[in-house]
Amino acid sequence: MTASSTTPTVATVPETPAQASRRDFIKKGAATATFFSTLGHSGVWAAGSDAPEKEEVKIGFIPLTDCASVVMASVLGFDKKYGVKIIPSKEASWAGVRDKLVNGELDFAHVLYGLVYGVHMGTAGPKKDMAVLMSLNNNGQAITLSKALADKGAVDGPSLAKFMAANKRDYTFAGTFPTGTHAMWMHYWLAAAGINPLSGARLITVPPPQMVANMRIGNMDGFCVGEPWNHRAIMDGVGVTANTTQDIWRDHPEKVLGTTAEFTKKYPNTTRAVMMAVLEASRWIDAGLQNKMKMAETVAQKSYINTGVDAINQRILGRYQNGMGKTWDDPNHMKFFNDGKVNFPYLSDGMWFLTQHKRWGLIKSHPDYLGIAKQINQIDLYKSVASAMNISVPKDPMRSSKLMDGIVWDGKDPAKYADGFAIKA
Repeated sequence: MTASSTTPTVATVPETPAQASRRDFIKKGAATATFFSTLGHSGVWAAGSDAPEKEEVKIGFIPLTDCASVVMASVLGFDKKYGVKIIPSKEASWAGVRDKLVNGELDFAHVLYGLVYGVHMGTAGPKKDMAVLMSLNNNGQAITLSKALADKGAVDGPSLAKFMAANKRDYTFAGTFPTGTHAMWMHYWLAAAGINPLSGARLITVPPPQMVANMRIGNMDGFCVGEPWNHRAIMDGVGVTANTTQDIWRDHPEKVLGTTAEFTKKYPNTTRAVMMAVLEASRWIDAGLQNKMKMAETVAQKSYINTGVDAINQRILGRYQNGMGKTWDDPNHMKFFNDGKVNFPYLSDGMWFLTQHKRWGLIKSHPDYLGIAKQINQIDLYKSVASAMNISVPKDPMRSSKLMDGIVWDGKDPAKYADGFAIKA
């Protein structure tokens, strides 16, 4: 197209923050350009436009404290800064989140790590290629035992195992989704105490906001869920905290920003914009006490978690009580950013959930652990976004951790790791 021979005079208009951010992103976007060319979107980048293809996106969330970065990205206007409008969509269950992600009713979701992997593998309902864009939080879940059990001396894993051995009956424990994080923490915790979660107990699925009510009427002996529902069980006098999930695995992966692989390929600029908005909200939450308190007041509202702010605002600061008189300050409480350490989608984190799915018979044979994690976890995309925001990223996409039973997970031999547990399917 040839320019007109008469060019009108245009007044210089100062850049808006959004324009400045996008200009800066283009400057730093070489890695992203390479990434998108592999997805067949080089034409979009070559045209010089990084404007989001969709200006409005629907992000599903479950009423849990760790939905906060998605909610605050919308409430504080970080989404608009990057050219999108986030519409948080409150969902009733993880199964509902799964279905709406798969059928396109939701563009993204605050979602369980293991749910994304389960959908990708076809072990969690309909099979669809999925994408983990970033981790939303580390830590901050817990194992709650009923007050009735605690009153009889079952207050942690070893004492629960002893009580169950001496008092034979059917024991029921709840997670929130069969392939999800809470189910895996519950399985791991029971097994570490010598209780086989497949043959020695009954595991059921209950949506997070319904946990406390179900424990109140005696439907389960224990559950694993995210906050604020563990603290709520203490406040309501129906449960005690036996362990936090950071006791099981310090700085463990938890919720992720998830979508379908199809969405990421079709709307690359929208995906980047949403990631930037949520990362900025994550950084804001962890920036200080006042921000955390404002976050607690916001997400406690009826349109989000719908609980008293006092159920949220203690554990997000690491101020814990167990419901039996013990209080402590835990430096390994829920983190949303932690100088960028939280959000990188480590390949080894995704692989760990696959090892546990194999351990408990959810998948029958060893998959290509690393290959699948590379398909799902969008490492290159995350690096490009983090670079544009001056957020540091680790050199290695694998990390090493020692879990509560002393077993080290480093992702180096996932098949051996999965087969190495004494208690398994």
